[in-house]
Amino acid sequence: MRGRGLFAAHGLFVTRGLFVTIEGLDGCGKSTQAARLADWLEARTGRGVLRTFEPGGWGGGALRSLILAGDVPDDRTELLLFLADRSGHLASVVLPAISEGRIVLCERYSDSTLAYQVWGRGLPEAFVASLIASCGFVTPDLTVLLDIDAGTAERRLGARGGADRIESAGSAFMARVAEGYRELARRSPERIVVVDADGTEDEVGTRVESAVLKSLEELLRAG
Repeated sequence: MRGRGLFAAHGLFVTRGLFVTIEGLDGCGKSTQAARLADWLEARTGRGVLRTFEPGGWGGGALRSLILAGDVPDDRTELLLFLADRSGHLASVVLPAISEGRIVLCERYSDSTLAYQVWGRGLPEAFVASLIASCGFVTPDLTVLLDIDAGTAERRLGARGGADRIESAGSAFMARVAEGYRELARRSPERIVVVDADGTEDEVGTRVESAVLKSLEELLRAG
């Protein structure tokens, strides 16, 4: 969905709802940067920002628990569970908020599905892409990719502890997912902005704000 509006020196004038997603490896700092970006967007636009996440951001806690900690029998089942969760999330949270003119900021979305299930798990891209297309999921206005190498992500996850089923998939898996994200960014440079996520919280936050400001200025001017 495309937002419309004008840019001015003192803020972003948004006249319709916007859908912004944050992507990246587990351990890249999505939740931390999402919180900062939500505050920044509210200050810049004067509009309410709804922070949400996948999987489980619509009250689908049972699905989230099954995906992240359950006994999922195979990769295709995992894929379908993610898509079912997304369908419920869009219908109950994301689309109503956008229709109300709010900015929705979501941690993980369809790019995660492609990076993790295609590059990570090895499912055929045509198969996964066709399922996503058949579901009719809305395309984000802007996606922020927090880019870090797999080794850095693993060190952060190790320091945090309590890794879930997917976070425990190993370094080779994480490296494949990272490459998947980078390839998706190469394919969609008009939507996906890549931000170096190696640094302090403030350093990365400043990079995110700068990238988002530039991208939203272009988006809103284009209408």
